[in-house]
Amino acid sequence: MKKNKILWVDDEIELLRSHIIFLNEKGYDVDTVTNGEDAIDEVKNKQYDIIFLDEMMPGIGGLETLSQIKEINPDIPVVMITKSEEESLMHEAIGSKITDYLIKPIVPSQVLMVCKKILESKKISQEYTAKDYLNDFNEISKRLLMNPDYSDWIEIYLKLVYWDMELDIHPEIDLRQTLIDQKRECNQEFSKFIENEYKNWIDNFKSEETPTLTVSVLEKYVLPILANSSDPLFLFVIDCLRLDQWFVMEKHLKDLFNIKKDYYYSILPTATPYARNALFAGLFPSEIERYYPDLWTSSPDEDENSMNKYEKELLQLLLDRKRIKLANELKYIKIIDPDVGRNFEQNILSFQKNHFVAVVVNFLDMIAHGRSDSQILKEIAPDESAYRSLTNSWFQHSYLLNSFRAISKIPKARIIITTDHGSIRTLRGAKVLGDKEASTNLRFKYGRNLKVDDKHAFFIKNPQEYKLPKRGVAVSYIIAKEDYYFVYPTDYHKYLSYYKDSFQHGGISMEEMILPIVTLESKA
Repeated sequence: MKKNKILWVDDEIELLRSHIIFLNEKGYDVDTVTNGEDAIDEVKNKQYDIIFLDEMMPGIGGLETLSQIKEINPDIPVVMITKSEEESLMHEAIGSKITDYLIKPIVPSQVLMVCKKILESKKISQEYTAKDYLNDFNEISKRLLMNPDYSDWIEIYLKLVYWDMELDIHPEIDLRQTLIDQKRECNQEFSKFIENEYKNWIDNFKSEETPTLTVSVLEKYVLPILANSSDPLFLFVIDCLRLDQWFVMEKHLKDLFNIKKDYYYSILPTATPYARNALFAGLFPSEIERYYPDLWTSSPDEDENSMNKYEKELLQLLLDRKRIKLANELKYIKIIDPDVGRNFEQNILSFQKNHFVAVVVNFLDMIAHGRSDSQILKEIAPDESAYRSLTNSWFQHSYLLNSFRAISKIPKARIIITTDHGSIRTLRGAKVLGDKEASTNLRFKYGRNLKVDDKHAFFIKNPQEYKLPKRGVAVSYIIAKEDYYFVYPTDYHKYLSYYKDSFQHGGISMEEMILPIVTLESKA
């Protein structure tokens, strides 16, 4: 095995001979020089894994030597060794991109620890990561056998998301397929769980034995704040936000806000027209249709945009029903393209006197849909890990992050972030039969005479029992389970191939149904 190569630069190198012998015995190959000029020559001619550099030397001092070493090889780790504990010196050294520093007198064990931390931490971290995941893998497998309830499923999903993101950091660990297989097994069991429990949930959605569902989110998390305070409250509904995408975004907000997280379950279908209208109205879709027929479109050719035209009106009706009196008029904004987003960012401070600002952000949903039609997006985000990376890149440079930064400076302002549904990467087609008027959605359908293998879909024969619009005599719903997507027999192989490996929503999966509710309070 190749030895790690160390360069030690110190004008009193003979006094450190015992340290060097110790490192040799531990398997490191150590070269020594006594001045900065020789150190620079060595770095020009040889490859080193780490450099120990004395700060006080005759001739070229440690900081100047460091600067020239970094010009030759900016990536080489340098450990500064100094007698001084002056804060200004440490700031200067750290600003010059040292990896670590030691203060004299040093002992051999300190040097060994630094070497291991810099040179072997990745390997050690990988070993412990693999061990920890295999422990959690076994724990999750055991929990699946113990009839998990809705809170257990949240914990299981959180663990899976954590490991998904942890393996992004350690791509060398050969456990990705193991995790993918376990997620598929979990979604299989989760789909059975939802089939068994969902009807009871919607019949008893206010019971303490039932998880928070879409229809209760605003009443539980938003309205109490509005009722008890006139301070500015911003509600952001980020369409199609998955839990892993939220965790990617969260890291950019930790320095700005105190963050409190909770989780809820989306209603079915996990699709924008149903879930987001239910979120703003605080009502199930059949109730919206019954009480406010003018605000619910049910024509056969409806699309998502036409079905979500009345979100502001539904939100205002919810406030009126719950007798919430705002200090001033409700402000509602829908951000459907970057220009609207930038305009919102530029005018954010004009909303600081508003009691309640509700903002819908459609960008992530557009990425999910756009990836199906764009080879470039598929190339940029070929898998779950890259999809998270794309989310991170967008958010890091987005009007949305800049808007959050601006709101963090508004006195007493609070932010609540949530979503209407998530999305799942669909990998398996399910052949479906239906009449010509059946809906075209990939993860759920409604129509007459729908037929599909019940292993792939949840059948709803009486929509009103599930608080869904009836939509006509003999109309039923089918909702895709796990990572299946529906394909009609006509041009079956064409559409099977076209929609495979796309991100979709509307069905039953942990990714679509278990969703974040986040409260941000500024640290300023």
